[in-house]
Amino acid sequence: MLNHKGTKTIETDRLILRQFTMADAEPMFRNWASDDEVTKHLTWPTHASVEVSRMVLPDWTSGYRKPDYYQWAIVLKKNGPEPIGSISVVHIKGKTRCATIGYCMSRAHWGKGIMAEALTAIIDFFFEEVGINRVEADHDPNNPASGRVMEKAGMTYEGTSRQEGWSNQGIIDVSRWAILRQDWEVHREQAT
Repeated sequence: MLNHKGTKTIETDRLILRQFTMADAEPMFRNWASDDEVTKHLTWPTHASVEVSRMVLPDWTSGYRKPDYYQWAIVLKKNGPEPIGSISVVHIKGKTRCATIGYCMSRAHWGKGIMAEALTAIIDFFFEEVGINRVEADHDPNNPASGRVMEKAGMTYEGTSRQEGWSNQGIIDVSRWAILRQDWEVHREQAT
């Protein structure tokens, strides 16, 4: 049985993962939603104007009333309250206690280990507090940097399904990574 907590604020060494607010529309648009390189491998289109970002946020913020809704703004502590990306649960399978994660971030912050830090914190949260048994994430094999994020967060590559997905590139292959609670527990024991 899952013990849903909703989108709680999570803090790491460099990051604060928090709920989005309507005030985040401008930085969301400026930092990642308007960038074709960021959205290239995603399923939602690049935002043509800040108005599109303003239209998305009410759906996100209204979701926070539900305990099984998880959508975090990624904030670098050293930069103040402005979000540089998002990380969320795109699907939960209740019977198998599995959460599928999706994420995106400002190109200016790629390659610095920020997303791996955020993903690791989310994985820890789901295993420690929610009772999830499996956390998984997918990426287009043409975006190997996303796979490296998953690997750094302790996930294991499980395989690639041919032409299973769709992104702004059209029909794509999908590479899946996952971590099971038992693997996470072993990893934590070895780290202490």
